[in-house]
Amino acid sequence: MVVKLSILLVISFFISSFSDKKETNTTTTNKTTFEKGLFESDEILSFTLKGNIRGLLNDRGETPTYHPVTLSYKNKDSSEVSIPVKMKTRGHFRKLKSNCKYPPLLINFPKDVDRLSPVFSGQTKLKLVTPCAGEDYIIREWLVYKIYNLVTPKSFRARLVRIDLEDAKSKKQAAPFYGFLIEDEKHMAARNKAIAVDQKLRPEQTKQDVFLTMAVFQYLVGNTDWSVQYLQNIKLLKTDSFTQLITVPYDFDHSGIVDAPYAHPAEELLMKSVQERRYRGYCVTDLKAFEKPIALYNRLKNDIYNLFTKCSLLDAKYIKSVTKYLDEFYATINDPKKWQKDFAYPCDPNGTGNVVIKGLKED
Repeated sequence: MVVKLSILLVISFFISSFSDKKETNTTTTNKTTFEKGLFESDEILSFTLKGNIRGLLNDRGETPTYHPVTLSYKNKDSSEVSIPVKMKTRGHFRKLKSNCKYPPLLINFPKDVDRLSPVFSGQTKLKLVTPCAGEDYIIREWLVYKIYNLVTPKSFRARLVRIDLEDAKSKKQAAPFYGFLIEDEKHMAARNKAIAVDQKLRPEQTKQDVFLTMAVFQYLVGNTDWSVQYLQNIKLLKTDSFTQLITVPYDFDHSGIVDAPYAHPAEELLMKSVQERRYRGYCVTDLKAFEKPIALYNRLKNDIYNLFTKCSLLDAKYIKSVTKYLDEFYATINDPKKWQKDFAYPCDPNGTGNVVIKGLKED
């Protein structure tokens, strides 16, 4: 018992010290690492990647290596900023050539990036999501991140980017395309005065109100590709030593609202398509616990619709279909019989609502 208490006190001290350091930096710099800069703007950031790009994109084995690349972009005064970075492929499903044209990438920034670039100031490593089956699905997935940003600050922020590839050994250059950068896990945690932890546990052991809000969000976007038990597309935050862990979702390309052509539900779920909604939380017998998240999503309704209807990068056909998809969600949560049936599904011993899908890997 004494050992456990000591460990908890150490964690609490670490969080407090980390937060204090962050607050000190905020007062002494114009652009702080976590509060301003890269993820504070919705403006599309255009940059060019130069180097042996073909070698980078073809390095999709189990242990890809870093490749030297120059990341460059233009300031508003048209002056060019160039940053020598290292990049490698990452992920699982989207890394395979048989699945995706471009693999997801990891950018490793140099230690002196603060001196080189105010835009990327404070960054060390960033995930870059690239088109798998077309740019349309990149825009859609980016907007899913924006939905959860509306729900809670304990979420990953994403920045839409326009990428040019310049391969040093090829005369024919690829057309520019959209992608998005995902906020670093440690930065997201620090912004919320927390630390990220890697701990496998049952979903019932996490903070319930946060989990239910997150699980209803996954139901909203039609995503079943997640698991707390296996940390599949879920990160965990600890805000202090004596509270339960907080679940933070990411990676939504297999959701129904994105509707990517390669996305299919796991066989264990017995679902026809990803557009079919399936609540994937645990069994909650007191359904009144869902009233708070339902009220939250009703308050956010207009803002959620506006993300899609006011996005000039989406075509009219998709806006019409996604509006219908959102209409179906709101029709359900505002009909007590419907939402109680759907959210109680994990309590059905003959259903697949509480199936744990084993063998999943991080994408």
